[in-house]
Amino acid sequence: MQKVLVIAYYWPPAGGPGVQRWLKFVKYLPDFGVQPLVYVPENPNYPIVDTALLNEIPTHVEVLKHPIKEPYGWAALVSKKKIKSISSGLIKEKNPSFLERALLWIRGNFFIPDARKLWIKPSIHFLAKTIAEKGIQTIITTGPPHSLHLIGLGLKQRYNVQWIADFRDPWTTIGYHKQLRLTQWAEKKHKQLEKQVLVTADKIVVTSQTTKTEFEAITPKPIKVITNGYDEQLLTVPLDDKFTVSHIGSLLTGRNPLGLWKALKQLVEQDSAFAQALQIQLAGVVGEEVWQSITMFGLDSYVNRLGYLPHDKVVEVQQKSQVLLLLEIDSEETKGIIPGKLFEYLNARRPILAIGPKGWEAGEMVDSSQAGSFVDPKEVEAIKDVLLEWFNQYQKGNLFCQSVGIEKYHRRALTESLAKFI
Repeated sequence: MQKVLVIAYYWPPAGGPGVQRWLKFVKYLPDFGVQPLVYVPENPNYPIVDTALLNEIPTHVEVLKHPIKEPYGWAALVSKKKIKSISSGLIKEKNPSFLERALLWIRGNFFIPDARKLWIKPSIHFLAKTIAEKGIQTIITTGPPHSLHLIGLGLKQRYNVQWIADFRDPWTTIGYHKQLRLTQWAEKKHKQLEKQVLVTADKIVVTSQTTKTEFEAITPKPIKVITNGYDEQLLTVPLDDKFTVSHIGSLLTGRNPLGLWKALKQLVEQDSAFAQALQIQLAGVVGEEVWQSITMFGLDSYVNRLGYLPHDKVVEVQQKSQVLLLLEIDSEETKGIIPGKLFEYLNARRPILAIGPKGWEAGEMVDSSQAGSFVDPKEVEAIKDVLLEWFNQYQKGNLFCQSVGIEKYHRRALTESLAKFI
């Protein structure tokens, strides 16, 4: 078997979507003649932990670990709560405190490309011996954090190995970059490093066509779109009695769906049956401004805040919910963002209400899979029409959804595509 070294930051017991992609790839790679080794930090500062995922690490995978020094640990001595929010992506947009502004400025301008940069040189040194002893022919780095691509860059410059850079999200065009208070020098440095990675890597993997198009303008290297996917079994669980409208995952401030809250407020006021049946379920971290908006629209009494759930419970909530929410920031930069939960939503076969920018790839995938409706965030009446139609079907006991053509998103099928690209 061909041996491949996968360099990742997020690995069990890390929770959240970032860990799922490579946990599943390494599960199925041996089926296609590839033997993966995984290199991860020994003492990471994960903002979300899900110990249940430890049970999903395949027994055939050798996991190598090396210590990492992270500034989040030191900065937490100043404000543990604010550091956890920033490392989770919950960046306060309205009236941030002086401390929050200072921490973001330091994060953006002193730690380039990100707060895991101190792991780059020690990892290159540590992995040199591994590459020689294990007969590694290919290394794969997955980011963010994009510091891991600089580990790949360093190894590629020193050793005769194939290097594949996997981008789960874009680099310099990701939405939160604007919130890091970058100086002109820091912004230029990010772009230089991004280009260096893209032109030096032998092959590049991205999760959306939009990112592929963006990167093709920077590098001539082969680029393959391999989306995230699903690997969960459908459960035999009853649907919720309530008309549950559920969002799974962190609901960041930028994703605050004001049009949805307005639509729900109007439906609650106009239809007593709707008001009696409605339950809004939020599983994951909820931004402060989002909760303020929910309260402002008088919807707080309808909300069930589930908090962070282990992945097995997430799957159960998805498959029991009447309606699933897929939300994205309404901006040009987010059109290529395809949330990992979309594929689990598709597999759950519950109607998906996708609310995001015009031309959003994920929303168009919902439409093409006949899995729900894709609506512009500002079209309140359209959101109301969709919800009311689904509510009427719910009342009759026939609110169903059969996603079509989703087999290509199964983790095994995606891994086969990856193995062929390697």
